[in-house]
Amino acid sequence: MSALLTVSDVSVAYGKVEAVRSVSLHVDAGEIVTIIGANGAGKTTLMNAIMGILPLNGSVTFRGRQVSRLDIEDRVAAGLSIVPEHRELFGSMTVEENLQLGAFRVPRAEATSALERVNTLFPRLKERRTQLAGTLSGGEQQMLAMGRALMGQPKLLMLDEPSLGLAPLIVADIFRIVGELRQAGVAVLLVEQNARAALAIADRAYVMELGEFIMNGSAKEISDDPRVAASYLGFQSS
Repeated sequence: MSALLTVSDVSVAYGKVEAVRSVSLHVDAGEIVTIIGANGAGKTTLMNAIMGILPLNGSVTFRGRQVSRLDIEDRVAAGLSIVPEHRELFGSMTVEENLQLGAFRVPRAEATSALERVNTLFPRLKERRTQLAGTLSGGEQQMLAMGRALMGQPKLLMLDEPSLGLAPLIVADIFRIVGELRQAGVAVLLVEQNARAALAIADRAYVMELGEFIMNGSAKEISDDPRVAASYLGFQSS
């Protein structure tokens, strides 16, 4: 089976500073893959480059098509979507209006079914549909950012730090929903500092340090590695 997303030998630089160096990864259909690492490791930079927000050197193939030179809108149309770290909602617009923006490339009938699906995944958004996005709680804003991305009916959803700043109960809810996305056939590429939560839900994982992958494997293999346990999980592996 060919991978849904293949990133080959990708590097990203800010001026003369190389933030990501010769990174390769793949995500298969229906898979949750996580990238864990410390702040400043290059995780967000890599996600933004895959999405086309930042220029890159190397190759990004999505659904068998080279997308490295496509505009962001064309990557969205191809089925690739991102929920950025800071959510980037339109605070003066309602929940429903923000969701509708996510379906700007989707035919009306499909947008209607997509909205029903989002409301099923996030019933709180349905309750808040006429509320201004800027007045939502942090957890509700994260749900709205995910819902807006899902309105475009992506085949691969990239999540950048979805648990950032949220209470533990809300984090558990967000990760439960991520698991439901996999069951619904949406693959997920997850960047997350909460390594324990990410590895608990992922199929495979990559560990990033200083712009490079130093390790990859099944989520269980990565969880069981003593170095990962000590550095990212907060305990020494026995």
